Amino acid sequence: MNPDVKTFFDEATFTATHVVWDPETKRAAIIDSVNDYDPKSGRTDTASADAVIGFVQENGLEVDWILETHVHADHLTAAPYLQEKLGGRIGIGAKVAVVQGVFKSVFNAEDAFATDGRQFDRLFEDGEQFQIGNLTVQVMHTPGHTPACVTYVVGDAAFVGDTLFMPDFGTARCDFPGGDARQLYQSIKRILALPPETRLFLCHDYGPGGRAYEWVTTVAAQREKNIHVNDSVDEDGFVAMRTERDKQLSMPVLILPSVQVNMRAGVMPPPEANGISYLKLPVDAL
Repeated sequence: MNPDVKTFFDEATFTATHVVWDPETKRAAIIDSVNDYDPKSGRTDTASADAVIGFVQENGLEVDWILETHVHADHLTAAPYLQEKLGGRIGIGAKVAVVQGVFKSVFNAEDAFATDGRQFDRLFEDGEQFQIGNLTVQVMHTPGHTPACVTYVVGDAAFVGDTLFMPDFGTARCDFPGGDARQLYQSIKRILALPPETRLFLCHDYGPGGRAYEWVTTVAAQREKNIHVNDSVDEDGFVAMRTERDKQLSMPVLILPSVQVNMRAGVMPPPEANGISYLKLPVDAL
């Protein structure tokens, strides 16, 4: 049985949020949601999440899961807000604890901030399975971009997070703390071992060359045409390319607010004495 999928694209962060559901039971999951954030004012907004909520309610879907493919560095997750409005359990890969351990130090988070993933409702191990209605979801641990990245395989669809982009844009960067180009290559090869017709749903697209935004491709298309990791590219060649390319990239605009919120499952840091939450900007730390 294959899922139905509806994608919402946030052009401000180039992020694709996917609503995935079982057409028989109408049980659903939301993958990689967006909480709008203005870095100039520090203000948040729920317009992107509200569009998802509207679709879910209008189509009579029941949300069982709010899933993250990893701790995002380019947008804030709306997981807590979606859970408040729609229910469901917030899930992420179990290696999120590694990411929390690194960034607790980077942001000098409060002593009470736990680095064991307890902020999330469910931590998924490699090979674990769970249900969306009658659909079985298999979790693949696909590290490289971050240590905690996972891919969710549902029928003929796989939700790959940042491991892969559209074939004309290539693959994820590996220069964040805990990233590893060799691991990414091996993770991508696991994904590309899925049946060639498997639909790959991506977390981002940037419309290179001015083309229309896209967020779904296939295993076959990636193996034939991906500019970084097609079937003719070996592991050492990929690692050399990825390492050199990453040296030329600037940090994402929202990496500092995003990571310190997303490592908390989307909850802001504890308010200070005046009742306001503050996001830190560590100087010369990344």
